[in-house]
Amino acid sequence: MGKKILMKGCEAIGEAAIRAGCKHYFAYPITPQTEVAEYLARRMPEVGGVFLQAESEVAASNMLFGAAGAGVRVFTSSSSPGISLMSEAISYIAAAELPVVFINIVRSGPGLGGILPAQSDYFQATKGGGHGDYRLLVLAPSSVQEAVDLVMTAFTLADRYRNPIMIIGDGMIGQMMEPVEFHDELASEPPEKSGWATVGCKGRDPVIVKTLYLDPVACHKHNVKLKEKADRMVANEVRGERYNCEGDYRLLLVSYGTMARVCKTAIDELKEQGIEVGMYRPISLFPFPILPIRQEANRPHVQAVLSVELSMGQMVEDVERAVLGARPVHFYGMAGGLVPTPDDVTRAIRELL
Repeated sequence: MGKKILMKGCEAIGEAAIRAGCKHYFAYPITPQTEVAEYLARRMPEVGGVFLQAESEVAASNMLFGAAGAGVRVFTSSSSPGISLMSEAISYIAAAELPVVFINIVRSGPGLGGILPAQSDYFQATKGGGHGDYRLLVLAPSSVQEAVDLVMTAFTLADRYRNPIMIIGDGMIGQMMEPVEFHDELASEPPEKSGWATVGCKGRDPVIVKTLYLDPVACHKHNVKLKEKADRMVANEVRGERYNCEGDYRLLLVSYGTMARVCKTAIDELKEQGIEVGMYRPISLFPFPILPIRQEANRPHVQAVLSVELSMGQMVEDVERAVLGARPVHFYGMAGGLVPTPDDVTRAIRELL
């Protein structure tokens, strides 16, 4: 085991990207993730990297497009309204099949909303956000350590699928301090990119990075190719955690990110009182763990499913799709930066039971 370091989430995310071999970062400050940029403004020069604070999120996202097209590992971090401004470029990056890692430390919305934690960007992350038929591979950590591990893994996945990857956290993940360990084995060397990236064309035909397909047949084939890529993600990248699912629990919770940590405390407290509740925590939001949740919900002792979120109910739609009407699906959540306590979750559970 390596040495553990006490770090704030945003700073740990920046360090994880460097450990993963990323030396290019373009971003624009926005609360509650500005500490990523502050950290990398110091660290990138120390490792021979490049950090450029763009004049806007729109500018930063197009810098990502250019850098990824040139074959380098590149990432950015932002928060809700900033990701919205990047959405057009994310669509272009996905269409051009470029590997870029996006970090969204979610704040409450809609509009400018507030700067406190939320999970209200679930739709934006998992259902597109920008225009056209494309999907992001979306991963949701519930601790600073998991954020570090998933950020390092994300660069490998971005290269593997030549696709944008999004790590979706919240203000708690970004601002809390926890001990972290950097697992260097999660880092990987970037694969050869000369077949598609603009790395120089001496001795071969030139490469053109494009998203324009005026021929409808060619455009259709390209969309089919992107769909097949998403299907491979569904087949190979489902991630999740079962919690207290060994016994005959009557209620299944589904929750992700830091909200799942609150649910774990509620489950532990109820267990001490003789009430068994299980939880499935999606780690991959796309691909969503449909089959694992369906299997847990279909256990004969399960009477209902409860989706617990820091939103007004966005993931609950995917939970309903997973359960397929086999059990009643309920929702409990808060928005605006309010975070339910374990007692709040316990009360919601008791009302259902």
